[in-house]
Amino acid sequence: MNATRPETRSSGPVALPAGFRAHAGAAGLRESGDDVFVVVADGPQVASSAVFTRSLFAGPSVVLSRRNAAGGRARGVVVVAKNANVATGEQGMTDAREVLERAAGALGVAPEELLIASTGVIGRHYPMPVLRAHLDGLADAEFDADAVALAAAMMTTDTHPKTASVEMTTTSGGTARVVGIAKGVGMLEPDMATMIAVVFTDAAVTPGVLDAAFRDAVDQSFNCLSVDTDTSTSDTAIALASGVAGPVDEAELRRALATVCLDLTRQLARDGEGATKLLTVEVTGGRDRAQAKRVAKAILNSPLVKTAVHGADPNWGRVAMAIGKCHEDTDIDPERVRIVFGDLETYPAFPGPAELERLTEIMRAEEVTISVDLGVADGACTVYGCDLTREYISINADYTT
Repeated sequence: MNATRPETRSSGPVALPAGFRAHAGAAGLRESGDDVFVVVADGPQVASSAVFTRSLFAGPSVVLSRRNAAGGRARGVVVVAKNANVATGEQGMTDAREVLERAAGALGVAPEELLIASTGVIGRHYPMPVLRAHLDGLADAEFDADAVALAAAMMTTDTHPKTASVEMTTTSGGTARVVGIAKGVGMLEPDMATMIAVVFTDAAVTPGVLDAAFRDAVDQSFNCLSVDTDTSTSDTAIALASGVAGPVDEAELRRALATVCLDLTRQLARDGEGATKLLTVEVTGGRDRAQAKRVAKAILNSPLVKTAVHGADPNWGRVAMAIGKCHEDTDIDPERVRIVFGDLETYPAFPGPAELERLTEIMRAEEVTISVDLGVADGACTVYGCDLTREYISINADYTT
């Protein structure tokens, strides 16, 4: 399997896998640029998987998509940017249904075969006149959008479109592909997946196999991402398969999905609102993976750790503090804990002036890795995030103005 280089911005078009047609266009939801896209699979053996936010304020897009995704046979998706259509009452649900119906009519499929995702400001209704006009024109539109165009169309405060792709070998010796797109750099603390991500493949796969593989990939990647501890009301992650390329080995499909999802996760973390550094926290030696993830997230989400990373302040004691907050995990004994920045042990080594100077240099890098061994058992988890900067405050203080 040939994986793309992690976190490489696309310098040119990234074609979708065979069997998909896609359109990105400007409906007028933002001042300039595309803000709506539709994708549909015309392949002989479509399959799908999707996971969604568990927010109590989940919007109509999530509610409708949950229903349509239940059978694992969705063949397409509509994504609307700059408007989350959340906390909009019954009118919001009516509008979301209409968007699906108009898009389905233009694509020649049933509304129940499409999923919908929305992103943007909460508490505002869709501007339906412009959406109706745009969707009604899809029948005459060009369906030649590539993955970069789709990723760009759904950006909000992202600084660049995010794509990743992997090639696989089919069981007959041919080539199949997995191509993913994602957006989301704030309001990012996943509780199933996070942000909006859509992964496409032309591999022939049953809904059950795709669902199991995709959920595992999501759990190891998007579910290990956090920018600011805030879980979105609209989180959606979707996998669509056209089946055109033929079957692939299940293990290879799992590796490809995991590679694409992790690549996108790292891109999202590095592009976190106001971020200047990618922060990776690796925890080993936990009682189980759940404990390791809990401790890793406590470190990753600590404002004191995040600001120390931003300022390259060698205050490694903040990591010890974050571990200590997990006070319900009574089997964690500080005497067995080990804390490492890069390759420099800070606890229990108790670094002197020379080591602290080296720690400062380690923390000045564009990627900072903190490793912790809890010394309990063999549970492990790696999570991804970013530093906390003044720019994050500026972006979110003026988000709707």
